[in-house]
Amino acid sequence: MSSLHDIDRTQRGRAGGKGAHLGELTRIDGVQVPDGFCVTTDAFDRALSTAPSVGAGIERLARLGPGDQDGIRALSAEIRREIEKITVPAEVAAAIEARLVRLGDRAGYAVRSSATAEDSPTASFAGQQDSYLNIAGPEVLRHVARCWASLFTERAVTYRLRNGFGDRTVRMAVVVQRMVAAQAAGVLFTADPITGNRKVISIEATLGLGEALVSGQANADRYTVRDGEVLDRTIATKQHALHATSAGGTEEREVEPGRRHQPVLTDEQVLRLARLGRRIEAHFGCPQDIEWCLTDGAGSVGPEGDFQVVQSRPITTLFPIPAVAGDGANHVFLSVGHQQMMTDAWKPLGISMWQLTAAGPMHEAGGRLFVDATRILAAPDGATVAMVSRSDPLTGDALRTILDRGDFVPPAPAAKPTDPPPAPAEPPAPLPTDPAVVDELVERSRRSIEELRREIPTRTGPELFDFIRTDLTGELKPTLFGPRSHQVIMAAMEAAWWLNDHLADWLGVTNAADTLSQSVPGNVTAEMGLALLDVADVIRAHPEVVAFLEQVDDDGFLAELPALPGGRDAYDAIRGFLDRYGMRCPGEVDITRPRWSERPSMLIAAILANVRGFEPGAGARRFEQGRREAAEFERDVLARLRALPDGAERAAETKRMIDRVRTFTGYREYPKYAMVSRYLLYKRAIMREADRLVDAGVLPDATDAHYLTVAELQEVVRTHRADAELIRQRKADFARYQALTPPRVLTSDGEAVAGAYRRDDVPADALAGIAVSAGTVEGRARVVLDMAQADLAAGDILVTTFTDPSWVPVFVGIGGLVTEVGGLMTHGAVIAREYGLPAVVGVQDATRLIRDGQRIRVHGTDGYVELLD
Repeated sequence: MSSLHDIDRTQRGRAGGKGAHLGELTRIDGVQVPDGFCVTTDAFDRALSTAPSVGAGIERLARLGPGDQDGIRALSAEIRREIEKITVPAEVAAAIEARLVRLGDRAGYAVRSSATAEDSPTASFAGQQDSYLNIAGPEVLRHVARCWASLFTERAVTYRLRNGFGDRTVRMAVVVQRMVAAQAAGVLFTADPITGNRKVISIEATLGLGEALVSGQANADRYTVRDGEVLDRTIATKQHALHATSAGGTEEREVEPGRRHQPVLTDEQVLRLARLGRRIEAHFGCPQDIEWCLTDGAGSVGPEGDFQVVQSRPITTLFPIPAVAGDGANHVFLSVGHQQMMTDAWKPLGISMWQLTAAGPMHEAGGRLFVDATRILAAPDGATVAMVSRSDPLTGDALRTILDRGDFVPPAPAAKPTDPPPAPAEPPAPLPTDPAVVDELVERSRRSIEELRREIPTRTGPELFDFIRTDLTGELKPTLFGPRSHQVIMAAMEAAWWLNDHLADWLGVTNAADTLSQSVPGNVTAEMGLALLDVADVIRAHPEVVAFLEQVDDDGFLAELPALPGGRDAYDAIRGFLDRYGMRCPGEVDITRPRWSERPSMLIAAILANVRGFEPGAGARRFEQGRREAAEFERDVLARLRALPDGAERAAETKRMIDRVRTFTGYREYPKYAMVSRYLLYKRAIMREADRLVDAGVLPDATDAHYLTVAELQEVVRTHRADAELIRQRKADFARYQALTPPRVLTSDGEAVAGAYRRDDVPADALAGIAVSAGTVEGRARVVLDMAQADLAAGDILVTTFTDPSWVPVFVGIGGLVTEVGGLMTHGAVIAREYGLPAVVGVQDATRLIRDGQRIRVHGTDGYVELLD
């Protein structure tokens, strides 16, 4: 047993999350906390030790998965019944009764659960366990046992399983506090819980006890505060309020008619409450979700004496802000992940490797990377927003929203009249429409990769990391960002834009470049999908191999293949595919992600789908069909143009642009292929060093290296000393970041600015997106979040969060594509056009709004999705 005044935030293991935070709150000047004590987890352990059946039930519960709701429901109810039968140990009961006497044994009490996992930076557990209000002294013991039992409510168990908390390790403390006679109560967020803006305080207030508000039973007034000013207030109609009764417990009472439309708080009270919130936030060092009560102030002290704080916990859903924002200036950050089709959290080694790879500075926050776009947004010509909007209208609209405020991004300083004009940039030499240009770039990169393959195994220790940095600068970056490479990619994009704009104007043809870019030569990513069809052709001829692959559940299957009839052919086919494409994987921009060559079982679902869904030779036929459709479309377009006034000139210019599209578009996918080819070689060398650290006892596991930056790992290799606590904290941070959704646009205030399409050409109830590959298709939606688990039939429409090149093997069999993230030139869009798949990307919340199995219609030309049932 401990008084709240004897507890601080370090005692979560004894007092639980709520108890530790309440104890810490008592240490803040000017913060009033209702007096009370904590029945610690020691008492919980002692009580459960008298009921072995409970421990056995917890062991059984720990073996269930979060999807086994029937099992969780039955077993958790059984455990709760057993705990509620437990007699509170005599010494615990005596200690509780003594504490109640000190508080005043005729008072009413709040008996509140305080689990060790709740109110943590990663999970709030809000409302998952039970608490009881206005409990009479003689009933406190029974309600302590009920709080213990509530650790195993169905909702609490499911929440723990989904958030990675084990049932064996979570324990329960119970907080008992003197009941507060609240005139009003509510919640205060020291950051806007919707937008994340750290400068905005959001307050909700209702009459009576706050339990009615947090349980959703009462309407609340809402107040918004910024910089010491009440910016907005919404006054609710308050029909009922929850109050404590003299007999114990609570009751709902009607609000007097004259008070129903009156504000719960005055502006002066709102501002005092906001100041109180800022004081608590400063103490804990992060934005807080605070529960408060307003009393009559009798016997209270301090500048906020009539406010009692009954809970404070971190707001777990806010996206972190890049550290550069701490300079006090305004910043606007753009998500790198939305451009790279990788919005999952990255590990530190992957982040630092990408920062070394990138052309300019990138800032980490929440396990993601962001570009600071403030300076280029300040340019007066608006070119940046226009360019972004063309590729990703949602990001473009978010940027316009910020700029339209007028005060967040200061304009760039005007040039002084005495400043000399900048020297004009040397224009690049004109780029001939010649396939040899692409061939030269690819061949140079291929030779460089082969040289790296020979050289990197000879580098070890700290020298390896210097070698990698040199290779990044001297070889990889020229492939990604060199002027010739950039010129080829831009030539393809500009020609496609020209075709779309001019053929729409001259012929009324929408997105003409989509069809004209089907089956272009040299697209290494599109070729990869067709190559997996060739692998399926080999495997299809051997039923024993097919049956074996259908049962595979680990990555050792390749070694077993040669023993089967036809297995050697299958092995050679898969191994040949991995030799050319094994550096790829979902989220491949993060070097720590397991590659296909490391985990080949990721490909089995796609291979088997190809075996079932296609006839032999489908890869070659698919490519030839696309080439033929593009050629026929080209002939038709040119014939129609020649029939127009000035038709010969228009047709000639169009033909030049078509040739540029078909000559240069395939190269768009090559630089990233070259990058991940080098990344695989870097990774193998780095993990050899990690294995040596394990052998030397420096790291317990080689994958711990993933939680260090490149520079940190080099230092560990040099000194043979690793910070185990840093690695443990990085693992915890990564687990927390995985649950966060990164915004497209984030400000230095922490505001996630959401864009909108603002279109009037989308039917009611349809989902708007970006048209990236022309055509219309109707079919069954398959909502898939993991490519390795994709169970797709021919003609299904794939609905997912994002696609990178690793998803291309499933593109060959689907009828259409819908993603939440993407733009006109992202990899999934390029390959959808290559394969002639109708596709709409940037459909917000598509995986939530579209049901798996639902019939939908994808309008790839017009950019929206209809839900048909």
